[in-house]
Amino acid sequence: MANWQDILETQLETFPAPISVEEAAILYSDASLNDLMFVAMERRHEQVPGNLVTFLIDRNINYTNVCTINCHFCSFYRTPGHEESYTQTIDEISERIEELESLGGSRILMQGGVNPELPFEWYTDLLSELSIRHPSISLDCFSPIEIEGIAEVSGFSTLEVLSRFRDSGLHGLPGGGAEMLVDSVRSGISPRKGSSENWLKVMGEAQSLGLITSATNVFGFGESHFQRMEHMEKIRSLQDKSISSGYPGFTSFISWPVMLENNAFGKIGRRRNLMGLGAGAVEYLRHVAVSRLFMSNIDHIQSSWPTMGLGVAQIALSAGADDIGSTMMEENVVSASGTTKTMASVQELKDSIIDSGFTPALRDSEYNLLNLFGVKEIALEV
Repeated sequence: MANWQDILETQLETFPAPISVEEAAILYSDASLNDLMFVAMERRHEQVPGNLVTFLIDRNINYTNVCTINCHFCSFYRTPGHEESYTQTIDEISERIEELESLGGSRILMQGGVNPELPFEWYTDLLSELSIRHPSISLDCFSPIEIEGIAEVSGFSTLEVLSRFRDSGLHGLPGGGAEMLVDSVRSGISPRKGSSENWLKVMGEAQSLGLITSATNVFGFGESHFQRMEHMEKIRSLQDKSISSGYPGFTSFISWPVMLENNAFGKIGRRRNLMGLGAGAVEYLRHVAVSRLFMSNIDHIQSSWPTMGLGVAQIALSAGADDIGSTMMEENVVSASGTTKTMASVQELKDSIIDSGFTPALRDSEYNLLNLFGVKEIALEV
C-alpha cells in the first residue's frame, strides 16, 4: 500500500493525477496537514489559475418548514399541523427578493421541507410569478429530496417535475439533502430520505435539462474517512458521466461538519457518550484539501464560513478552496442546529479574502465574474 508521501508526490508530478478512494483515505488519515494543504493549493492553481477568490450576493429563503422526513440532525423542520409550522406566500417571498435586489444580489437559494400539503401548481405558480417579478434573479430552488416529495404528491416522475419547473422559471437545484451518500450511514441519520442513488438520479436528471447544480457533503456522523471518500467518489462519477454527455455538471463542491448543538442527533450522541461526532477546524481543513485533490473534474471548492467561522474559512482558502460562499442574508436551517453567525456583509467577505492574500471577485451562481475591484461597499442589514 502506498504511503501518503508517495501519493502527494504523484499528485504534484502530473495534473490531474488520478487518485483512488483508498489513496485519498490515506491522505485524509495520515498526511501532514501542511504538505496536504500545499499540494491542494498547487492543484487549485492548476484548475483555477490566478489569485481570485469568488463570492456571491444571495439570499436563502426557506419557504416552508413543514417536513415529513424527520432527519435526526435537523432542528428546523416542523411536522404537518405543528403550531410553529409555516408556508410563505408568493408576496412574502417576493418581498424578500426585493430586499436582495436592492443590495445588488443575483440569486436566491430557496429550500424548504417535504410538505405534502402543497399541490404541484403551487410550485409552478410560484416560479412563474417570481420569474416575472424578478427577471434578473436566478431561482435555484428545491433540493433533490424536495423534488422526490413533489413527484410523489403530484404523480409525476422526478424528470417531469424538473422539466415543468424549468419551463416555469427554475434556474438550478441546490445541493442540499446529500449529507452522506453512503447508504450504511445515510439510513442511520435520515431513514426516510431515500437512498444515495435517488439523490444522484435527480441531480443527473437536472443536469440533463441544463439546470445549474452544486454538490454538497455534510460529515461528522461517526463515519470513517473511507466512507467520506466513497461519498466524494459518487459525486465525481456523476460529474464524469454528465460532462461526457455534454451536460453542465456540478459547478462546485461544498462541505461542512454536522452541527450538533440543538438537534436530536447531537443530543443522542451526548447521551450515549458517542465519540467522533462533528469535526473541528483541523479535520475540516483536511476535508477541504482532500476534496480539492479528489475532485479533479469539479473546478470550484467552497469554504464554509457559516459553520466554521470566517477565520477557519480564510485558512481553507489556503487548503484548496477558491470560493468563500455567499452573504446569505438569511439562514434558518444550519442556524437552528447551533451556528450563531448566519450572514456576512460584502465588506466582511472582501476583507476576509484580502487578508488571506487573495483578490476578491463577485460572481453569479454559474461562476461568471460580475465584478473584481469595484464591488460596491454595502452592509447587509438584519
